[in-house]
Amino acid sequence: MIGYYVHHQGSGHLHRAMTVAPHLPGPVTGLSSLPRPPAWPGPWLQLARDDAAPSYGEADVTAGGRLHWVPLGDEGLRGRMSALAGWIDRESPSALVVDQSVEVCLLARLHGVPVVAMTAPGRRTDPPHLLGFGAASAVVGAWPDGWTDRLLPGLDPTSYDVDAVGAVARFASPSSPVPSHRRRAHAVLLAGTGGDGFTADAVARAQDQSPDWDWTILSRSLGSWHADPAAVLASADVVVLHPGQNSLAEVAALRVPAIVVPAPRPFDEQHVTAAALVAGWPAVMVESVPDIGWLDLLHEAMLLDGQRWADWCDGAAPERIAEVVTRVAGDEQAP
Repeated sequence: MIGYYVHHQGSGHLHRAMTVAPHLPGPVTGLSSLPRPPAWPGPWLQLARDDAAPSYGEADVTAGGRLHWVPLGDEGLRGRMSALAGWIDRESPSALVVDQSVEVCLLARLHGVPVVAMTAPGRRTDPPHLLGFGAASAVVGAWPDGWTDRLLPGLDPTSYDVDAVGAVARFASPSSPVPSHRRRAHAVLLAGTGGDGFTADAVARAQDQSPDWDWTILSRSLGSWHADPAAVLASADVVVLHPGQNSLAEVAALRVPAIVVPAPRPFDEQHVTAAALVAGWPAVMVESVPDIGWLDLLHEAMLLDGQRWADWCDGAAPERIAEVVTRVAGDEQAP
């Protein structure tokens, strides 16, 4: 049995789990406070939320900076950790994939379960991250081999070995460039729920400054969501996005040039990512959503070769993660 812990914030962790789980060895149990997705391939342990209290005030939620989220007296935290411990006792998993939680990594390791810790880009040299990395049997980064020093700046490579497996995307890469049947250039804004500078006014300014371009706004608050976003993204000449891991992976999988606008995130995740992308990848980086200059940005990005994304997302990351999990689980079973 393999366990797969899925963090509840956003949809990216769940999308990645859904993509990776079918490739893992043996039955896979999902562990999350998110509801079980209908297409999940195995059992699902529903966990309580540990952030539902109305206010934590001055409560010590980080144990003096040693952990990320352990609010004192929280019933949800107590319930979820008890449920995880009970599941480990019942199922004796051969490995636990954790995406992402230092506390769950430690809980599993304290029960003698080897951990494969998924990590994200950013400045993750704080004590909790280093503790989690050190307790894990393997640390996995969803970026190309050779880029860990740029995407985890400051991490000592002699102390923490990261398996760089490439980006994990839900969408398959086209075997050849997708021909466009549009008469006008097409820009897609991939904004999810909006915010972080992507506002209705900002979208209107971008459209006004590029009258010869068609725009599609993939956003639940600023435009509309499509049942098949892959088809919309594949039809774009340029995609504008915040460079979160999953959004970026999907744009890379479809080989579309990008304009990336890093948003404030813990540990500078998106700013570290954006800084790495300017070193040869088909992306134009701007520090914040611009008020002017959209037409120049679109033309600059349009001239980039989207096929250069092939090394960022080659489609084989789920299999590589499965190889890491198989190795770790095999090590646990070895005499």
